[in-house]
Amino acid sequence: MEAYLSEWLSLLVRWFHVIAGVAWIGASFYFVWLDNHLREPPDWKKQKGIKGDLWAIHGGGFYEVAKYKLGPEQMPKELHWFKWEAYATWLSGMLLLFVVYYMGSPGYLIDLSKAQLSSGAAIAIGLGSLLGVMVIYEALIRSPLSANGKAFGLVLFAILVVVSWGLFQVFSGRGAYIHVGAVIGTIMVANVFLGIIPAQRALVNAVANNEEPGERVAKLAALAKLRSTHNNYLTLPVIFIMISNHYPLLYSHPHGWAVLAAIGFITAYARHYFNLRHQDVNKPSILVIAAALTVALIWAIAPSPPASSTADSGQAAVTDSTVNALLESHCIACHAAEPSHPAFQAAPAGIALDDLSLLAQHRDKVRQSAVNSHYMPLGNTTGMTEEERAQLGRWLDASR
Repeated sequence: MEAYLSEWLSLLVRWFHVIAGVAWIGASFYFVWLDNHLREPPDWKKQKGIKGDLWAIHGGGFYEVAKYKLGPEQMPKELHWFKWEAYATWLSGMLLLFVVYYMGSPGYLIDLSKAQLSSGAAIAIGLGSLLGVMVIYEALIRSPLSANGKAFGLVLFAILVVVSWGLFQVFSGRGAYIHVGAVIGTIMVANVFLGIIPAQRALVNAVANNEEPGERVAKLAALAKLRSTHNNYLTLPVIFIMISNHYPLLYSHPHGWAVLAAIGFITAYARHYFNLRHQDVNKPSILVIAAALTVALIWAIAPSPPASSTADSGQAAVTDSTVNALLESHCIACHAAEPSHPAFQAAPAGIALDDLSLLAQHRDKVRQSAVNSHYMPLGNTTGMTEEERAQLGRWLDASR
């Protein structure tokens, strides 16, 4: 019953996290698009303090959107704030981190072949990395470096690569990926909480008090705009990491940290195309380069082709009884119609291996996760050896 309720909790939190994330990132995309499509308004609007406007049609009607240079002549009775999407996404993500990685199966986070970590030590490293990078980011964005966009981007990218590498030395690949995603998500929500919302409050207070926004408000607004731009470039990498836990071919690669760095660069670079496009600057070469880099990455991390057949290689055939014993030792506790592992109510990903016919049916996924990537068993808590993986691979090849 505990495993059953745990799966429901994970499902519901994940569902809410995705909904909140869609709302937050959707709003981020929209407002970046909106800012980049504002056009110079007519004189009568300029006299009212309007900086730019645009017209749009959606849902069967016309919309007229205007952005003021500072604020309207009179504070509106109802003003919509966009902040709870960000807060809800981060809070639900942290709850999911605890439910799945800190309180769930230890194999999702801890890889004993890398580091002999206790659950407490792993949690401390995970949360410490989130806090540490956020503090470094805050120091950087408040420094003169923030005035140089390219230099700041390179420094931030280098920091995230180092964090990715470091987490891969102590966590499982899946655990490292999700923590890098959590680091990025924490930077993004800190941008909202520590920069964007305070700047908006300062502007609102000035307008409400019939005061001319001074230099302090202008600086806060400029920094808030920069933070919003940073968040925009981080959206595609963080979305990719959100779905990456379904693909061990990425995080279980021996150089998974470098794979993640490459993906982060490619996705942020691709986002740059759309940001330019919104400003009527069309550079399709950016997408071509991003696509070429993606193809190169796919080729670079592709697994080696299966070894030649047993007969050709001169190796002894792997018997069914050997594979049955291997499955019993390393797989059946989780991947069974009725798992005996306390963390699972049903076979993960629906892959049950109670029978050799089922193993043959799922041969490609089993080869990728247990033979090529070594992702399974989780954290290798059962101590599966290289010889056993090789035996399993030979049996899978022979079963085709």
